[in-house]
Amino acid sequence: MRIGRKITSGKYHKSRKKKKYELPGLERKVRLREIKKKKIRILGGGKKIVLLSADYANVFDPKTKKSKKVKINNVLETPANKFLARENVLVKGAIIETELGKARISNRPSQEGSVNAELLY
Repeated sequence: MRIGRKITSGKYHKSRKKKKYELPGLERKVRLREIKKKKIRILGGGKKIVLLSADYANVFDPKTKKSKKVKINNVLETPANKFLARENVLVKGAIIETELGKARISNRPSQEGSVNAELLY
């Protein structure tokens, strides 16, 4: 059987086009560079500040229970996709090298406007 065809070899036609809210948005990759933010309109007319690039992270130290703003030196590994680490893309779960040591990103920087991480020992 041919894919996308009926048994009689006729075509399947879509009942309608996609609505605007069903269309995919632009992919935002947060890179390791000087900080850059952008305001976008969200569904319902609200505003969201998204991150396009960042060079600092709010790192939480579980031993002292304190947070500190530190510079990000490098992206070491990304469990989701190894190629993202090569491009220095900041995503949730990525292991980054900071001035305090290794840390894991605990939020979604492309949606929240900041990078939050937790120190690893």
